[in-house]
Amino acid sequence: MTAQDAVPVSLAEIARIAGVGRAAVSNWRRRHDSFPARIGGTDVSPQFSLAEVEQWLRDNGKLGDIGGRELLWPRFEALGSRNESGLAIAEAARLMRTPRARTTPAELSAQARDLAVQAAKVGRDEGPRDTFDFLLQRWLETHVRQLSTTPQPLAALMARIALAVRLGPVENGLTLLDPACGTGHLAAAAMQEYDIPGGLEVLACERDPALAALAAGRLGFLAEEHGIRPQIATADTLRDDPFAGAKADIALCNPPFNERDWGYEELATDQRWMHGLPPRTEPELAWVQHLLAHLKPGGAAVVVLPPAVASRKAGRRIRSSLLRTGALRAVVSLPPGSAQPHSVSLQLWILRAAPDSPVASAAPDQNVLLVDATRFARPGTREPSPDWGSLGSFVLTSMATLDDLDQDPPTGAVRLPLLDLLDDEVDVTPGRYTAAMTEPSREELALKWGDFGSLLTDLADHAQRLSALDFSTETSQTATTVGDLVKAGALTLRAGQQPLESAETVRGADVPLLTIADLLHDGTPRGEVPTASAPAIAEEGDVVVAGVARAFKAWVHEGPPMALGPQLYVLRVDPERLEAHFLAGCLYAPTNGRQAGTHASSSSRVDIRRLQVLQLPLEKQMAYAETFRHLRAFEALLTASDISGKGLASDMSDRLAAGGLTT
Repeated sequence: MTAQDAVPVSLAEIARIAGVGRAAVSNWRRRHDSFPARIGGTDVSPQFSLAEVEQWLRDNGKLGDIGGRELLWPRFEALGSRNESGLAIAEAARLMRTPRARTTPAELSAQARDLAVQAAKVGRDEGPRDTFDFLLQRWLETHVRQLSTTPQPLAALMARIALAVRLGPVENGLTLLDPACGTGHLAAAAMQEYDIPGGLEVLACERDPALAALAAGRLGFLAEEHGIRPQIATADTLRDDPFAGAKADIALCNPPFNERDWGYEELATDQRWMHGLPPRTEPELAWVQHLLAHLKPGGAAVVVLPPAVASRKAGRRIRSSLLRTGALRAVVSLPPGSAQPHSVSLQLWILRAAPDSPVASAAPDQNVLLVDATRFARPGTREPSPDWGSLGSFVLTSMATLDDLDQDPPTGAVRLPLLDLLDDEVDVTPGRYTAAMTEPSREELALKWGDFGSLLTDLADHAQRLSALDFSTETSQTATTVGDLVKAGALTLRAGQQPLESAETVRGADVPLLTIADLLHDGTPRGEVPTASAPAIAEEGDVVVAGVARAFKAWVHEGPPMALGPQLYVLRVDPERLEAHFLAGCLYAPTNGRQAGTHASSSSRVDIRRLQVLQLPLEKQMAYAETFRHLRAFEALLTASDISGKGLASDMSDRLAAGGLTT
């Protein structure tokens, strides 16, 4: 058996290759005696030969339009070493861009070199950049616990902040520095966000050779598209700066956290420490000063830091100097889940070199902008994640007030004089100062009480109407299932899926995308996809069902067309036989969801075809539909009253704790 034949694949990987669900592969294995035999793994998690699986899929017409990329990845993964597979993907990218390249990295094995050549051929057939992006994404997903990457929305936000804060014209182009670039997430975001007259020069550095090579591959493709000049160096930036003396207009950085061996002893007399030698336990402040040392006058830097850097006693003296010189212009507290580690509320520090010199004294009336954006988390999801749209809008709106003293920062942000920060602690944690700025005024409280009273009045009206309903004691009526209605042609059923392209990378998207995560948050779609890449689109009047226990729900869609993500379903009724609101009301019954679910956990799926619907003539459906509408309105009012009442209780607590009660 050759090395290629020995590449193992799981049932899940076979399903991905064939473009089907894992259950379909298990079914093939049971029904077809010719299905390849297991070569490893266990009975529960068997593994098969990739070569044998590929041949079987071809012989049985199961590959369809699936391209060669899916067949490539298991071979890269079989290389075993994270570094070798990463370098092989980077070499494939180089060969895709320069097909006549003759030299190959000496550190690659013969198997890795052959695989890079094979991947380059697939890339030339199916699109070089798409193939590279696919392999890079799979590599990052496989080694996610060993790597720290910057999510694309955060990288884009950092790039926008830096351009907004920087002083000076951009007619002659800009220079961007990323001294800890990883696989190039920040530089790539900047390349895509900036449309700079005169072009963009990128100076990037990474000490891990595999990451640096992958960054070179990624930025190389973007350079060809945007006419950008990237330079990627492999070095330990703090100890051996490959761009010493270079000056940048903008710097973006997501440095490694909590590293003790960052060069404290050998760098004790380094000229970059203009604000003081960083303590051994404060490597993040070394990165901050490294960025400042590379900024042109008026240049801006945005760096991701752990929250403890804002308040640790060891860094107090350097924080004080950063504030006094005007280098630290703003601090933004991000919601948990913005980047790794996802359980921590990370911060963005926004730095700017003085227009006339890298370090100069701040003006006596200098202010610092502190922004608490932690409230823009998306509740209800398993993993913490921000509401990137609202978060980005809030932060950029806050940044617009940084130098405009006539404009007040929005609620949740505060502009503080230096004297309010230069105390014994020099704590620049935004939440410490913004909390006191959010207490509602007497007028605001009065308005909220009025809104709450209106909600209670409407709620009482609906309660009176619904409580007057009477139910007969006759035997319950017969019911049918969604599956039977589909067979009878009374409705059609389509399942939502992950779009062919992610909502973050699609340009010119024209239809909103709703996911289960959006539904658990507030029901507002936050993605967009092209209509052609959305397998299920809900039109006005269609019934939408969430087929997962923790978010089980059914409703009639109103408004413009909307694409559906995984575990969401669209049902389109025949209006001559079914009324949409009647159908949605029947489906939404809690007992219906429990009866059709697996009961395994809150994440279990609901079998949509097993959901039951009353068998009634169309004229009787109309009466039920009207009542279902009132019930949904009652439910919405209950939710709104709950949110409004809890908000009032919180606001009243803040006002009472602040004193001033008159009796």
